[in-house]
Amino acid sequence: MSNSQSTFTPIQNLQAGSWLDAVTWNEQGLVPVIAQEVGSKDILMMAWMNRDALLETLRLGEAVYWTRSRQKLWHKGEESGHTQKVKEIRLDCDGDTILLLVEQKDGIACHTGEHSCFFLQWDSAKAAWVDESKSKK
Repeated sequence: MSNSQSTFTPIQNLQAGSWLDAVTWNEQGLVPVIAQEVGSKDILMMAWMNRDALLETLRLGEAVYWTRSRQKLWHKGEESGHTQKVKEIRLDCDGDTILLLVEQKDGIACHTGEHSCFFLQWDSAKAAWVDESKSKK
């Protein structure tokens, strides 16, 4: 999918335009975004963006999401310092999901302190979710 070279360059003065129409926004004006670590290819997290979040991400070169619980833009790492430097942005074939390939600062993407938000694994034998987080091992 991606080579080691970044194909993304921030455009600080980028303005909203018809290019935003390529994205299929849901009824709330949001699109799901998957953050994937560029080196390891680990899936780090899923979040949402609105038009302003996407525009700000493209301007800054760091991930900016829309937090539904706080109803505001959220620059990833603004409190924790665990920012995501964007190396590549992809839009899926339907235009309804964005993939960010990122360099994850300090290797921590999850608010729990884990590398990835996806540390709960389904165990069919137990018919339960098993916590695979590093802090539980």
